[in-house]
Amino acid sequence: MQEQEFYDVKTKKKFKATEYRLEEKKGRFFVVAKSPAGTHECWRVVSKDTAAKIKG
Repeated sequence: MQEQEFYDVKTKKKFKATEYRLEEKKGRFFVVAKSPAGTHECWRVVSKDTAAKIKG
């Protein structure tokens, strides 16, 4: 997987992750990664083009 940058709202810090999953909700695509600073998840909106690349 390609590296994506996420923002952790709880710790107010950015981090990069290569392990994440792709989710679709109401026609929008998101990549979801686990936060390195806790047990919560961080979501990021991605374009349809990026989602297509991730799907393969």
